[in-house]
Amino acid sequence: MDTKTADRKYRQIGWDEDADELTKAPFKPLSREEARVVAAKDSHAVNPWRVIAVQAAVGLGVALVAGLATGRVEVFWSALYGAGVVVVPGALMARGMTSPLSSVSPIGSAVSFMLWEGVKIGVSVVLLILAARIVQPLSWPALLAGLVVCIKVYWVALAWRRRV
Repeated sequence: MDTKTADRKYRQIGWDEDADELTKAPFKPLSREEARVVAAKDSHAVNPWRVIAVQAAVGLGVALVAGLATGRVEVFWSALYGAGVVVVPGALMARGMTSPLSSVSPIGSAVSFMLWEGVKIGVSVVLLILAARIVQPLSWPALLAGLVVCIKVYWVALAWRRRV
């Protein structure tokens, strides 16, 4: 299909209605100050340290509830360890991603993200492997409860984003 035929076809089904308006609008580059104002208004970033702090608080809350509900101290420590399996690697990643080196260039940011995500996963796996040795006796259901609830805080963080 040649370009003219494709253009005619898109116009027939209405895909190109807004394109004419966009091409007619004059382009005005923003000044540095205007760009800062727009960036501040359109910022959807969530502070990673806030997410880590909420995860730690939620993990402590789950551990307290689990320990008080069962009356067993090992359930408390297991749930707290499960929260730690999420919080500690998350804090390592947040530290790595908020360092000045991770925002040098777009490629550097992507590489930094992949590196720190790998570190986060690796530390999580090592902590889970060591769980039975560190927490004696270990309650796997309590550990998993603390872990899962802390992971779910990431979903709550989406609601924290400012609405434009």
